Amino acid sequence: MSEKSLSNILYVEDDLDIQAVAQIALEVVGGFTLKTCSSGAEAIAAIEQGFVPDLLLLDVMMPNMDGPTTLAELRKLPATLQTPVIFMTAKVQSSEQDYYFTLGAIGVIAKPFDPMALAGQARALWEKVS
Repeated sequence: MSEKSLSNILYVEDDLDIQAVAQIALEVVGGFTLKTCSSGAEAIAAIEQGFVPDLLLLDVMMPNMDGPTTLAELRKLPATLQTPVIFMTAKVQSSEQDYYFTLGAIGVIAKPFDPMALAGQARALWEKVS
Protein backbone atom coordinates (compact mmCIF):
# COMPACT_ATOMS: atom_id res chain seq x y z
CA MET A 1 0.00 0.00 0.00
CA SER A 2 1.32 3.45 -0.86
CA GLU A 3 1.89 6.41 1.42
CA LYS A 4 -0.64 8.48 -0.53
CA SER A 5 -4.05 8.98 1.00
CA LEU A 6 -7.33 9.68 -0.71
CA SER A 7 -8.32 13.30 -0.24
CA ASN A 8 -9.16 15.03 -3.57
CA ILE A 9 -12.02 13.70 -5.68
CA LEU A 10 -13.19 15.00 -9.05
CA TYR A 11 -16.91 14.21 -9.28
CA VAL A 12 -18.74 14.59 -12.59
CA GLU A 13 -22.55 14.38 -12.45
CA ASP A 14 -25.10 16.25 -14.58
CA ASP A 15 -28.07 15.83 -12.20
CA LEU A 16 -27.86 18.68 -9.68
CA ASP A 17 -29.94 16.86 -7.04
CA ILE A 18 -27.71 13.79 -7.14
CA GLN A 19 -24.69 16.09 -7.18
CA ALA A 20 -25.87 17.82 -3.98
CA VAL A 21 -26.49 14.55 -2.12
CA ALA A 22 -23.14 13.10 -3.18
CA GLN A 23 -21.36 16.32 -2.24
CA ILE A 24 -22.71 16.13 1.31
CA ALA A 25 -21.92 12.41 1.47
CA LEU A 26 -18.34 12.87 0.29
CA GLU A 27 -17.42 16.16 1.97
CA VAL A 28 -19.35 16.06 5.25
CA VAL A 29 -19.52 12.31 5.87
CA GLY A 30 -16.30 11.32 4.09
CA GLY A 31 -14.15 14.35 4.80
CA PHE A 32 -12.92 14.58 1.21
CA THR A 33 -12.09 17.68 -0.82
CA LEU A 34 -14.51 17.52 -3.73
CA LYS A 35 -14.45 19.30 -7.07
CA THR A 36 -17.91 18.90 -8.57
CA CYS A 37 -18.50 19.32 -12.29
CA SER A 38 -21.76 19.10 -14.23
CA SER A 39 -20.21 17.91 -17.50
CA GLY A 40 -17.18 16.29 -19.02
CA ALA A 41 -16.10 19.63 -20.46
CA GLU A 42 -16.19 21.20 -16.97
CA ALA A 43 -14.10 18.31 -15.65
CA ILE A 44 -11.44 18.79 -18.32
CA ALA A 45 -11.38 22.53 -17.60
CA ALA A 46 -10.99 21.88 -13.85
CA ILE A 47 -7.95 19.67 -14.47
CA GLU A 48 -6.46 22.15 -16.93
CA GLN A 49 -6.92 24.87 -14.27
CA GLY A 50 -4.86 22.90 -11.78
CA PHE A 51 -7.14 20.62 -9.74
CA VAL A 52 -5.25 17.36 -9.16
CA PRO A 53 -7.59 14.56 -8.07
CA ASP A 54 -6.65 11.35 -6.31
CA LEU A 55 -9.82 9.75 -7.66
CA LEU A 56 -12.23 10.31 -10.56
CA LEU A 57 -15.89 9.64 -9.82
CA LEU A 58 -17.84 9.75 -13.08
CA ASP A 59 -21.53 9.49 -13.91
CA VAL A 60 -21.99 7.27 -16.97
CA MET A 61 -25.04 8.81 -18.65
CA MET A 62 -24.57 12.52 -19.34
CA PRO A 63 -25.53 14.65 -22.32
CA ASN A 64 -22.89 15.70 -24.87
CA MET A 65 -20.02 13.78 -23.27
CA ASP A 66 -20.85 10.61 -21.34
CA GLY A 67 -18.69 9.15 -18.59
CA PRO A 68 -16.60 6.83 -20.79
CA THR A 69 -15.92 9.66 -23.26
CA THR A 70 -15.06 12.01 -20.39
CA LEU A 71 -12.60 9.41 -19.08
CA ALA A 72 -10.98 9.07 -22.51
CA GLU A 73 -10.48 12.83 -22.65
CA LEU A 74 -9.15 12.99 -19.06
CA ARG A 75 -6.64 10.24 -19.89
CA LYS A 76 -5.09 12.62 -22.45
CA LEU A 77 -4.11 15.02 -19.64
CA PRO A 78 -0.90 14.33 -17.65
CA ALA A 79 -2.59 15.06 -14.28
CA THR A 80 -5.24 12.36 -14.80
CA LEU A 81 -3.38 9.88 -16.99
CA GLN A 82 -3.18 7.30 -14.18
CA THR A 83 -5.85 8.54 -11.76
CA PRO A 84 -8.12 5.71 -10.56
CA VAL A 85 -11.72 5.99 -11.77
CA ILE A 86 -15.04 4.76 -10.40
CA PHE A 87 -18.18 4.94 -12.50
CA MET A 88 -21.55 5.70 -10.89
CA THR A 89 -24.55 4.45 -12.82
CA ALA A 90 -27.94 2.79 -12.73
CA LYS A 91 -26.69 0.51 -15.54
CA VAL A 92 -25.11 -2.22 -13.46
CA GLN A 93 -25.74 -5.41 -15.42
CA SER A 94 -22.63 -7.59 -15.56
CA SER A 95 -22.00 -6.90 -19.26
CA GLU A 96 -22.13 -3.16 -18.60
CA GLN A 97 -19.85 -3.46 -15.59
CA ASP A 98 -17.43 -5.56 -17.63
CA TYR A 99 -17.29 -2.72 -20.17
CA TYR A 100 -16.47 -0.15 -17.47
CA PHE A 101 -13.66 -2.38 -16.21
CA THR A 102 -12.22 -2.65 -19.72
CA LEU A 103 -12.01 1.16 -19.66
CA GLY A 104 -9.87 0.93 -16.53
CA ALA A 105 -12.47 1.45 -13.81
CA ILE A 106 -11.50 0.22 -10.35
CA GLY A 107 -15.17 -0.13 -9.47
CA VAL A 108 -18.79 0.69 -10.19
CA ILE A 109 -21.16 2.23 -7.66
CA ALA A 110 -24.83 1.62 -8.36
CA LYS A 111 -27.38 4.41 -8.42
CA PRO A 112 -29.34 5.11 -6.41
CA PHE A 113 -26.52 5.02 -3.88
CA ASP A 114 -26.65 5.10 -0.08
CA PRO A 115 -25.36 8.57 0.90
CA MET A 116 -24.10 7.29 4.25
CA ALA A 117 -22.10 4.51 2.55
CA LEU A 118 -20.80 6.39 -0.52
CA ALA A 119 -17.57 7.71 1.02
CA GLY A 120 -16.73 4.30 2.45
CA GLN A 121 -17.41 2.59 -0.88
CA ALA A 122 -15.17 5.04 -2.72
CA ARG A 123 -12.40 4.73 -0.13
CA ALA A 124 -12.53 0.90 -0.14
CA LEU A 125 -12.28 0.73 -3.94
CA TRP A 126 -9.46 3.28 -3.99
CA GLU A 127 -7.48 1.44 -1.31
CA LYS A 128 -7.53 -1.75 -3.40
CA VAL A 129 -5.36 -0.09 -6.03
CA SER A 130 -3.22 2.29 -4.01
